[in-house]
Formats: sequence, C-alpha cells, structure tokens
Amino acid sequence: MSNATHPFDLLQLLVNQCRQQAIGLPAQEVVSETWSGVGFRLAGQPMVAAMGEVSEILHEPRYTALPRVKSWVRGVANVRGRLLPIVDLSRFFGASVSAPRKQRRVLVLDRDELFVGLLVDEVLGMQHFPVSSFTSDAPDVPAAFRPYVVGAYRRDPVSLVFNFRALARDQAFLDVAI
Repeated sequence: MSNATHPFDLLQLLVNQCRQQAIGLPAQEVVSETWSGVGFRLAGQPMVAAMGEVSEILHEPRYTALPRVKSWVRGVANVRGRLLPIVDLSRFFGASVSAPRKQRRVLVLDRDELFVGLLVDEVLGMQHFPVSSFTSDAPDVPAAFRPYVVGAYRRDPVSLVFNFRALARDQAFLDVAI
C-alpha cells in the first residue's frame, strides 16, 4: 500500500500555509464624519453650499435681457421648456465680474416657490470636509456676504458655507424691479 496523501489533505495543508503567510488588511485607525457640498467661487472667495440646496449646475446659457430690472438680473433663459431667471450673484453683492465666460457656471435653485439660476465665477466641484473643521464664526467674511454665511470649513483656503435659503428669503434679492 502506498502512502499517498488524499487531495483534500493537500488542500487543507495549502490553506494553513496561506493563512500563516498572509498579511492582514490595513485597518483604518480613525473614522471621521464628513460633510459634503458644492464648492464654488464668488467674487474671488471660495464658498461651499449644501448638496441639497443646488439642484443643477449649468454652463452659462443664452438668455434674454429683461427691461426695467436691476442690473444684476441678467435675464431669463429657456432651460428644457422652463423659464429660468438668471441672476449674477457677484453683481448682486456689488463685486465686479472677473472670471472669463468659459469658467462661469449657473447654480440652479429649485426649491419651494423659487426657481432661479445664480451665476457664479466658477464651480469647484464636490467638496468634502471633516465635520470637526467647521466653525460658526467665519473669519474675514466680507460685509456683503455676512447675512448669508453660516460658518466656514478651515482648510487652505477657508471655504465659507453659503446659505441659499437665507438669500431666497431676503427681500432685497426678491425685489428685482427698478
């Protein structure tokens, strides 16, 4: 009789050798909670808005100018059959537009009774911040932005958290007629 090893025993031996030589998976030491938002630049200032506040991001569409409206109202654009008012947010805050047209984007707000496109200098994409880096007293906030900024995330550079709901409730923003 031969001393032949059964194939199952060989497999068992192979499994044991693999387990002895295997390197463990890397463990994540610290789990930190993050906050995500849409990053954008407004009048040269990096800002971020909650993901739920922005329903869409568009290239600057062709629009039709409207008579007897404030200078920061650019006009209305036809976006998939809906008339979208286009507001230049930099001009609303009294800043000059310095970004080239190719960089500018429209953040569409479609919430409650408000459907409006806000023209910003540039969209920086989805931003993720550790919740621990949030501060409610944002440093060096320009006076025009203060009523709409709810805090900041400390990163280089500091990103101000812009509250579009506060803007939508502001009577100065809603009153567009001259």
